[in-house]
Amino acid sequence: MSQSSTFKTLGRDLRAVVDRDPAARSRFEVIFLYPGFHAVVYHRIAHGLWRLRLKFVARLVSVFSRFLTGIEIHPAAQIGAGFFIDHGFGVVIGETTEIGTNVTLYQGVTLGGTALEAGKRHPTLGNDVIVGAGAKVLGPISLGDCVRVGSNAVVVKDVAANTTVVGIPAKPVADRAASRPSAFVAYGTARDADPAGHAVAGMLEQIQLLKTRLAELEKQAGTNSPLATPWSEARASGGGTRTDEPDE
Repeated sequence: MSQSSTFKTLGRDLRAVVDRDPAARSRFEVIFLYPGFHAVVYHRIAHGLWRLRLKFVARLVSVFSRFLTGIEIHPAAQIGAGFFIDHGFGVVIGETTEIGTNVTLYQGVTLGGTALEAGKRHPTLGNDVIVGAGAKVLGPISLGDCVRVGSNAVVVKDVAANTTVVGIPAKPVADRAASRPSAFVAYGTARDADPAGHAVAGMLEQIQLLKTRLAELEKQAGTNSPLATPWSEARASGGGTRTDEPDE
């Protein structure tokens, strides 16, 4: 990669932060105060050294970057332009990771491996991918373009383009919705901003249906008691003795 190309890539990384983080008020602020951007800059330097076979120096730069930013990126990892690490603390990117352009990672993300053998053992991310806070993408798997990974998800299988995955292990949200009763179909859809709220709403809907049905049964039975019991029926007929009441 030429020097001019490197500066162009860093310029795209800088614009990515300004464009995607509403808290970024200026490029000056990003350059001096954003550890996620600092980690990317250090990685560009370390990766260049790695390609020049100065591997010890490259690792030294990456360790220094981890010390300053709390973000660990192996210098051999291939990362496209427009890369943005938001907040970033605890992010780990393994040696054989490949990342496309305009990718966003949040804090605590791990792009890790599951094998001890040499070779490709880390994930490949396409373009315009977003990985939520705390998510783990493990093994030599591929995430297609425009994939969204939910917070704290654990992804261990390939994900097709334009798919949102959540859960442990991560699954497409459409599959999660299809496996639930009809009252919970809205849970986990791509348009769903509050899945827990939809789940609670579904339960309340079922409770209301049960209350309505119970009222109909009571009306048919001619009683106003919400829950008729054998004891209440015995008292109504004038017979029976309740064993849990003390004798007078």
